[in-house]
Amino acid sequence: MPAGREVLLRGLEAFATLGYDRASARELARRLGVGPTFINDRYGSKAAYWRAVVDAALSAQLTGMAQPAPGSADGDVVRQFVREFYRVSVGEPYLAMLMADESAQDTERLDYLYERYIGPTLALVAPSIERLMASGGMARVPVDVVFFAIIAPASGLVHEPLARRLGSPEGTWHADRLTRAQALAGLVVDGLLATERQ
Repeated sequence: MPAGREVLLRGLEAFATLGYDRASARELARRLGVGPTFINDRYGSKAAYWRAVVDAALSAQLTGMAQPAPGSADGDVVRQFVREFYRVSVGEPYLAMLMADESAQDTERLDYLYERYIGPTLALVAPSIERLMASGGMARVPVDVVFFAIIAPASGLVHEPLARRLGSPEGTWHADRLTRAQALAGLVVDGLLATERQ
C-alpha cells in the first residue's frame, strides 16, 4: 500500500488527467494500487478524498510562494506574485491542470477551491492591482480580466503536448521550464503594467 503522501500525489495525477467525474472509485483504487473500498474506508467518500488531495497540493504550493518584501511598490508586488505563481505552477503541473479543469465547471468543488484558496490568494495582490489602476499604472479593466490575464497563460507551462506542437523542445527539463516561467511572467507583467496604450 502506498504511503499517505503517495496516495495524495497519485490522486492529484488521476483527478488532473481524468477529471473528477471520470475518476471513479474503482479507477482511483487501480491507480493507487489498493483495494476497491480504500477511498471510502480511508476518506469516507470520493469527494472527501478529492478535498484531501487538493488541500495537500495547494497548501504546499501556497507555502512555497515567496512573499514580496514589506513596503514593496505595487508594481513589484504584482511582478512578484506573477513570478511566484508561474514558478510554483511549473513545479506542480497536475495541480495547474486540475485547477483549469475545475475552473470551467460550476460545482461545489469550484466553490471549495475559490473560498479556501483562489479568493484568499488573489486577495494578496488585489489591493496593489486596484491602486495601480487608480493611479494609471495599469489599465482600468475589470479585476477578473486582470486575473485571467495572469492565470490563463500558466497553461502554456503545464500542457506539454500542445507546447511541443507550438515549438517547445521535447522533454524540457525542470530548469528549462523555470526559465520559461520567468520569461512568461516578464511578458505578462510588462503587458499589465504598460501605461501607453495603442
